[in-house]
Parts: sequence; structure tokens; C-alpha cells
Amino acid sequence: MTTLDTASRRRGSLAQAMARPRFLLTVWPWRALLHSVTTVVVGIAVAVVALPLYLPWAMVLGTMASRPWDTVRIGEPALIGFLVGLVMIAVFSPLIALPLGALERRRLRIVFAGPVDSGHRSPPPGLWGWVRTRYTEGATWREAAYMCLLLPASGLVLLVLVALGGAGAVMALAPFLLYAEPDTAISLGAHAITAPEQAIPLALVSPVLLVLLLYTCGTLAQGHAVLARALLVGPPREELRAELTEVTESRARLVSAFEYERRRIERDLHDGAQQRLVALSVDLGLARLDLEKSSEADHRVAAAQAKANDLIDELRGLVRGIHPRLLTDRGLPAALAELADHARVPTRVDTEIPGRLPTHVEGTAYFVVAEALTNVHKHAEATAAAVRAHVAPDDGPVPDTLVVEVADDGVGGADPAGGSGLTGLRDRVAVMGGTMDLSSPVGGPTRIRVELPCGPIPPTPGL
Repeated sequence: MTTLDTASRRRGSLAQAMARPRFLLTVWPWRALLHSVTTVVVGIAVAVVALPLYLPWAMVLGTMASRPWDTVRIGEPALIGFLVGLVMIAVFSPLIALPLGALERRRLRIVFAGPVDSGHRSPPPGLWGWVRTRYTEGATWREAAYMCLLLPASGLVLLVLVALGGAGAVMALAPFLLYAEPDTAISLGAHAITAPEQAIPLALVSPVLLVLLLYTCGTLAQGHAVLARALLVGPPREELRAELTEVTESRARLVSAFEYERRRIERDLHDGAQQRLVALSVDLGLARLDLEKSSEADHRVAAAQAKANDLIDELRGLVRGIHPRLLTDRGLPAALAELADHARVPTRVDTEIPGRLPTHVEGTAYFVVAEALTNVHKHAEATAAAVRAHVAPDDGPVPDTLVVEVADDGVGGADPAGGSGLTGLRDRVAVMGGTMDLSSPVGGPTRIRVELPCGPIPPTPGL
């Protein structure tokens, strides 16, 4: 059980209070009554504000109800009215539901002691970012559904308040009313009370209606609270933060395990298969010394030696692709310079990295630049490219950030959905907790900017 759950139980709740004999001696009945009264007020206000949204449907239903049932036909006017109402609700109901949800979460605190976080995501800057976020998240439409349910719920609460509260008030004040107005009478079905002394039993029974009113309001408020929690309240921020921390640590352990496995494969290829191929090439060269030059056997052995050398070069490229030895030995600046030397497009490299960075940061930055330069050669039709890498120091406990930028003067128009490898690149950066921005208008230039936090990754247990 979380700390929040324990704290909520310690403070109690309306349902727990109603189950105790001393319920009427606590503050909970009056809080439930206050919640019921404000429910009616909010419901009336929402009905007035949202009336234009439901007016097309109300007009269609009113027209159909005014005719005899056997003459009602659903034609184009009714369908048009229904569609217009549906569009208005889809477009404008979130604008009413969002502030209503914020108000109802505050009002929920009257009868609920737990956390009441909204569950909304933080929208990106700008009006379009806000609209796109709010209209596409489930929390907004749950609030819209709550707005629709609030109208009949507030009507039910109003009926209870008027019936029980009004009857109790009349019964309690009946002797005073008859004393002040002797010619009046209070009708109770077939009986009529005309004298003050006859109304005294009613006044004595009126507290029963008050008790019934308080328990009924408590039941309605508790049901309303359950509905509001289901539709308006998201997971507590502390719970979300704990889940995010767990996911981050799990992701970091996976990255660490992946780096360990990749280094093991690189070491096995470099120290095992590659060395055996080199030895095979040397043996073939020695075998040629014992053969007659330009003979058929010499040509075959020479061809086999050439194939072995080609395989060695291919294997070295594979090992370099898994994790370049230069990156391990001399760090990111030297590895980026080597990438630029092997690039098909003239590439300028500018690095401002004062020292060695964490291994996972260097590896990710290297492969980002390698993939970006490959895309420049394959898709950009560029004549020049530039790579810049520098460390941006951050104040406080936040680790430094490695910023890598790759730009070219090509035709632009790079699209992550076009299969250019940019989607995988973005995913690889995201695994490391970094961000990637792409700017590639049609006609160029294209610029990729990657930011990688230089904080450590927790080691994988057992490695």
C-alpha cells in the first residue's frame, strides 16, 4: 500500500463515516449536504452554458414529440439536426468540460480525502499544441462524459433536496405558520391541520426527515464521488513518478546489457575469427613460396589468399560497425574524424569535448553521425557536410549534455516515415534519454541536432 493510500485512510472518507454510528455527530453529514447543494448549483450553470450544444437535438426531439406517434418520420431535417448537434458537441464540449473538470476536482475534496490529480498531459507550446493534446487525450473526453452525466445527477439531487428538505422545513415550521396565519391549513393527504397544537407532532417528527435528508445526501455524494473519481481523477503524480523511475532504470539496465553483449561480440570477432583469417592468409602466402610461379596451383592459391584478405577487410568493417576500436581507444573526437575521412561526401568535423564521455554516450553519438552521413550519401545529393559536437555544461546536479549536429547542403525533404533510418535513429537516442530534432525543408539544407545527457547508466547486475 502506498503512503497516499495510508494517509487517506487515516483521514477517513465519507463512506467510512456513514458506516459508523456517530456519523451524525461528525462534520461529514454537513459536508455531504454542502456537496449536494453545490452539485445543484453547478448542474444548473452547466445546463445554461451548454444549452447551445444540445439545442439542435432538443429541437428535433421537440418536433418529433409534438406529433402523433404514428405520424413521426425520420427525414432529412431530423438527420441534419442530429449531425449538427453531434458536431457542436464534438467541437465545443471539451471547452466546457475542461474548466468543469478542474472545478469538480476541487469540489470533490469536500467528500474525498485522497489525491485528485487531473491525468492531463502537459501540452507543447502554442495554441495548436494545446488543441492537439487536449482533443486527443482520453482525460478530456472522460470529462465531457462527466458533463453529460452531471445534468441528470444534479436533477436527482435537486429532487431529493426539495422533497425531503422542503417537507422537513414545512413540518418543523408548521406550528408557527398556523399560529401566525390562523385561517390557513396544512394538508396531509385526506387530513388537514388547522390548529397549531395539531401541528406539534409534525414538528416533533421533522428531525427524522432531517436525518433521512443527511443520510440520503451522504449516499448521493458518495456515489457522485465514485463517478467523479472514475472520470476526472488520474493516477497520483507520486505513483506516475515512481513508475517512470522504474521504467527509466529498466531501460538503462537493458542499454547496459546491450553494450556489454555488443562488446563481447566485437571481442570474439576481433580476437577469434579475424585472427584466424589473418593466419589463414599468411599460410596461403607461405604456400605460394613452395609453388611454381604463374602455375595453375599458384593462381588458385593467390585467388584464395585474395578472397581471405577481402573477407578480413569485410570483417574489420563489421567489427568497426559494432563498436569501432578507435572510439574505445581514443574517444569520440578521433572516431568522428575517422568517419569524416571515410565519408563519400567532403565532411568537416568540429569537436569541443574536453575529456572522455560515458561509453554509452560516445557510442550513441558515433552511430548517430555514422547513420546521418550514410543518409547524406544515399539521399541528400549533397556536395558537403559538417559535423559539430560539443559538451554543454549544466548548472546544479543535472549532468552535462553532449550536443551533436550534422548538416549538409543537399536537397532536403528528409522524412522519418520515409524509411531513411531516421525513425530508428530517433528511437536509439530516446533510449539514452536524449532528444533529436530534424530540420529538412524541401530544397535543403538538412540539419540533425541530438542532445544526449552525460549521466551514468546503472550497471546491469551480474555483469
